[in-house]
Amino acid sequence: MEGEIIFNIDVMLAKRKMSVTELSEQVGITMANLSVLKNGKAKALKVSTLAKLCRALHCQPGDLLEYREEGEAGE
Repeated sequence: MEGEIIFNIDVMLAKRKMSVTELSEQVGITMANLSVLKNGKAKALKVSTLAKLCRALHCQPGDLLEYREEGEAGE
């Protein structure tokens, strides 16, 4: 049984009242790559990118990342 990592970027964007475009510009990644992260399709994430996301969103890595067991319902 395999779990997955969920990116709660939308949650943090809403809390910070920030647009995806604004986040993309601040972090320096494309809208397409940000979308891949948001939709859980990313296979890898650089620690430096995670740090930039945390800086832009004024949060901790744990605010963005969540581990979920396979078959576990979302919030």
